[in-house]
Amino acid sequence: MITDDVARLVDFYEHVTGLTAAWATPDFAEIATPAFTLAIGGTRTVALFGPGAARPADNHSLIVEFLVDDVDAEYKRLVDRSVDVVAEPTDMPWGNRSLLVRDPDGTLVNLFTPVTEQAIAKWSA
Repeated sequence: MITDDVARLVDFYEHVTGLTAAWATPDFAEIATPAFTLAIGGTRTVALFGPGAARPADNHSLIVEFLVDDVDAEYKRLVDRSVDVVAEPTDMPWGNRSLLVRDPDGTLVNLFTPVTEQAIAKWSA
């Protein structure tokens, strides 16, 4: 993820995940989860990939998703911090209970818990 404010975005994702970022430089940090690593880079890092390769806070198609134990508990925890809630916990037709929020750059973040037998089986495999 490319951002104009690395510290602000890292703080948000540290709070959402409960994990601590590893900082390589003031312009680059990674949050390693058991399933993937979320890399957050400042706009100055874009030149390393090629000018114009990425634009900060310009995402209109990506939803970052996190599997959590209890969506409703996460909602209570995050709403206390005034996180921008797009949709309160809702049961989705595909079997997950989901909470949709926005990170400080506007990217959608979905926290979900499987609640139907089929969804639980899918995510516990």
